[in-house]
Amino acid sequence: MASLTAGNRRPVRLADIAKAAGVSHGTASNVFSRPEIVREEVRERVRAAAEAMGYGGPDPKGRLLRAGKVNAIGVATAEPLSYFFDDPFARVMMAGISQACDATGAGISLVSAANNEQLAWNIQSALVDGFIVFCIEGGSRLVELARERKLPFVALDLDSEDGSVAAIGVDNIAGAGMAARHLTDLGHRRFAVMALPFADNRTGLVSAEQVRAATYAGTRDRLTGYLRELSRVGVDITKVPVYETANDVASTKAGLETIFASDTPPTAILAMSDRIALVALEWLSARGLSVPDDVSIVGFDGVPEAAVSEPPLTTIAQPIAEMGRLAVRAILESDGPVSRHQLPVELIVRASTASPRG
Repeated sequence: MASLTAGNRRPVRLADIAKAAGVSHGTASNVFSRPEIVREEVRERVRAAAEAMGYGGPDPKGRLLRAGKVNAIGVATAEPLSYFFDDPFARVMMAGISQACDATGAGISLVSAANNEQLAWNIQSALVDGFIVFCIEGGSRLVELARERKLPFVALDLDSEDGSVAAIGVDNIAGAGMAARHLTDLGHRRFAVMALPFADNRTGLVSAEQVRAATYAGTRDRLTGYLRELSRVGVDITKVPVYETANDVASTKAGLETIFASDTPPTAILAMSDRIALVALEWLSARGLSVPDDVSIVGFDGVPEAAVSEPPLTTIAQPIAEMGRLAVRAILESDGPVSRHQLPVELIVRASTASPRG
């Protein structure tokens, strides 16, 4: 960190401190970077000179840029910064990322913004060795910005079929098929789907045309997995309501109000996230509907809250923390293009599912 010399003529440099303390430039540098190798009396003399001249130490950015590595990872999302703390999936993912960074001594820089212009600036100016990109919304824009930095990056839950983008995710079609098969094996035939976004800034019942035009391939793949399995047992999938939420409380409640206003409400809900499913559990309970006696619910994610909900939630568990750890290793150990990884999912059966009444 540089300060100004008397008269604001120019910034105080490390060389000025070395001269004032009567030591070499290298010795002065060691006082700030490796003080243990400098004699105590010399350290005190250099620090006294620095304090007198208002010098706070070398600019860390310059040292890091000279080294070519900053030993830090940027974790980027187009969501508000609160997403990292409020969303159950994001919290588990960040725990995995943090564990991997702790093991290597790497730092973490959270990158988000309220608008595209600010997001672009934050990514362009972040002092990191690479990016882990949360492709929840605005995924294509995040990938574009990360590519412009020409640093290694890995997309998590990437909703893109671009095979050139390094990504870590799961087989959404297979996972959704597991969820639907579990419910059909229990005897359910009346279903509703509470979906993640198919496109930005839209909620409500979706048509087949909107599904085909989906921006987010992951959402479309989960729906494909559900409907493929329902068709297998003869369910008329044209009559299965699919409500697109924003994966938040308000839009999930609005979807449930719409679906349960029907004369033939579902006996089973396929929720594309545990967050949606947990909101549904509370909403149904508040209206006197029993889970699983009146309605069965299966979530998707495997967040810790699902195990302690009332009742505990049946879900498709992703290896969320492992995805985070793999992403960190891919960035820190990168020596070329990072490949794509698809990890397995697991059906965890708990008390939110049972055979339908009658």
